[in-house]
Amino acid sequence: THSGTLRVSRLATTLTSHTKAFTSFANFLSLGNMALRQFASSAVTMLRVRSSAPSLILRTMPRAFSTVPDDRKYAESHEWCKNDGGVSTVGITDFAQSELGDVVYVELPEVGATVTKKETFGVVESVKAASDVYSPVSGEVVEVNEELAGNPSLVNTAAFTEGWMMKVKLSNPSELDALLDPTAYSKSIEDH
Repeated sequence: THSGTLRVSRLATTLTSHTKAFTSFANFLSLGNMALRQFASSAVTMLRVRSSAPSLILRTMPRAFSTVPDDRKYAESHEWCKNDGGVSTVGITDFAQSELGDVVYVELPEVGATVTKKETFGVVESVKAASDVYSPVSGEVVEVNEELAGNPSLVNTAAFTEGWMMKVKLSNPSELDALLDPTAYSKSIEDH
């Protein structure tokens, strides 16, 4: 039993070391925290470790750096906004999706609805919780991402691309000026 405990301890140390190396590589590739946790969980499962080592590895994994693209503005409530000729595409940030966990359902407004800055426009449900989503701008919803109905996990895997939520024809373009730039948003999430 002492040799078994020693083997599990060595295995945990080895897995932790490999996980740290993978984490560094994943950070380089800008993968999200969820992908790292899935990798560690899969590695532990494949090696059939039956001890406290799996939870130890998952607890000691450093959080992956969240992606913050330079071509958009950000709300303090973790929504992003990318303006294109008076129409802004809106979604939640990489940081927000990593905090939520696996997204299982997304509720969006109807096309033609009016949204107001800092007011709820939808809900994102994950395996952890349901969370309101706030509009970073005011205007008329001209399009919603219909793909999210059948594939809500796009919010996790492609938060800034295929995981967008709605497009809004701005009623007050000056509201964009009050949003955070990428540098300010990056600083705001460093403390979380």
